[in-house]
Amino acid sequence: MIRRFRGAYRRMRLGTRLALGLGVLSLVAFAVVGTALSMSMRDYLERQLSEQMRLVQLTQTEDVKANDDMHGEPYWGWYTASYQVSGGTATIRLPADAPADDAALAATAEALSASDSDELVRIADIKGEGTYQLRACAVEPGVVLVTAAPMKGIDDTMRQLVTVQVVAFLLALLALVVIGRAALRRGLKPLSDMAHTARGITSHDFTESARLPVRADRGNGGPEVEELRTAFNTMLEHIDDSLAVRTEAEQRLRRFVADASHELRTPLMSVRGYADLFQYAAANEPAERDKHLARLRAEAARMGVLLDDLLLLARLDAGEVEAPLRLVDADLAELAREAADAFRAGHPEHELTLTTGPEPVRLRLDPLRIRQVLDNLLTNSAVHTPVDTKVSLDVSVSFGAAVVRVADSGPGIPADDQERVFDRFYRVDKARTRDRGGSGLGLAVALSLVRAHGGTVELTSRPGATVFTIRLPL
Repeated sequence: MIRRFRGAYRRMRLGTRLALGLGVLSLVAFAVVGTALSMSMRDYLERQLSEQMRLVQLTQTEDVKANDDMHGEPYWGWYTASYQVSGGTATIRLPADAPADDAALAATAEALSASDSDELVRIADIKGEGTYQLRACAVEPGVVLVTAAPMKGIDDTMRQLVTVQVVAFLLALLALVVIGRAALRRGLKPLSDMAHTARGITSHDFTESARLPVRADRGNGGPEVEELRTAFNTMLEHIDDSLAVRTEAEQRLRRFVADASHELRTPLMSVRGYADLFQYAAANEPAERDKHLARLRAEAARMGVLLDDLLLLARLDAGEVEAPLRLVDADLAELAREAADAFRAGHPEHELTLTTGPEPVRLRLDPLRIRQVLDNLLTNSAVHTPVDTKVSLDVSVSFGAAVVRVADSGPGIPADDQERVFDRFYRVDKARTRDRGGSGLGLAVALSLVRAHGGTVELTSRPGATVFTIRLPL
């Protein structure tokens, strides 16, 4: 039975359980208050009755002393008698207004004589009459006056008081539980809304969008509920951001796989075609064989460069313990001069301006990889700008960092493409032709290598001025 009650209690909603708990506490409080009030009231009424009996006995004592008897009873239902106590035995003196069975009154007179007190008050049952309060006082030596007052009035008053208390407390308890349940339900409504929000999250389809369109609305649950709501929404924001990052990573991975497949498929098809031609040419004309063999080598070399770039990016992304960098103390200005010389030799149709300070710019770096970054940026400026476009390479030191700027006066990069030019396989030229550039990995490799050195790459572009700014910590 108890286990079943516990099970039913645990299945109740929080508001109902709190309301029942509040009702039980209120019931205990009402019981304590009612008991204390009843006891206090009964004690007060008994003291009042005792005081009333004392005043009556003052008058009756004078009558007993003056006339040696008493005249009439003071109140209806009261009894009064005087007793001669001798040898511990009380004998009633006539005339007396005593009940048929006056044993309780006589015992009270005997008890007073046996004690050292002048008065004695006790509660006793009188046979055939009920419960009475008895008060005895000494009139003169050997004479005791005993007055008996019925307790029926006090008992009736206490029964009425208890009835009123029980009815009032039950009504108050019922109102408290009902109103408290309504108040608790209103106060806990924000929690129910949060649960509804959580259920909305579970039913949300993340295939089309990783953003969570639900949030816990502001309620009137008080500071504690507001703190919970804020924490709940903060958690949703964190989940939202994490899902967005994951979705973006998945989309980038899909694009990467698709682009890598496309970039590798083209040279592989070329190799296959040239191999077929080579087989045919080798059986007929040796001169054609050499030409096709040279093309096979060129396609294989291009595919090897692509795979090397992909491997380098994978190693940089993996954060290997042994990073693909060989750091030494080197002069960045000297590397810039070497890159400028190679650019002038490979792209004589573009005018290059090199600017370096009189002092060497020495820092710890991988000369081969930084040279690769400079070559990629300079080649990017040459490939994506018309002939005779001016290109500049500037090396300086600013605010504790080495700054390299590669700029050109070409048509610029559209604003929509500037945020994605560093993505792998992304090219401003949406057509996948090779006359305007390579595979789209040059800028991605440059960015990853600069970040591996602890630096940053920034792009600013507008028609007539495109600038790549590299900052490396000294």
